[in-house]
Amino acid sequence: MSKSIIVPQAKQGLRNFKNEVAGELGVPFKEYNGDLTAKECGSVGGEMVKRMVQQYESTIK
Repeated sequence: MSKSIIVPQAKQGLRNFKNEVAGELGVPFKEYNGDLTAKECGSVGGEMVKRMVQQYESTIK
């Protein structure tokens, strides 16, 4: 099964968002992140989800 990207522009936007959050949290993201801990990577992903939910909730009120 091949993966198709529904909104190609979102890929770069999410990458930028991930790098922004990582920078704010002090997690040194780069091209290869295999040397980072699961806790470091998870903190970035968790913060991204938190902010996306907050953004969504602010638009529906």
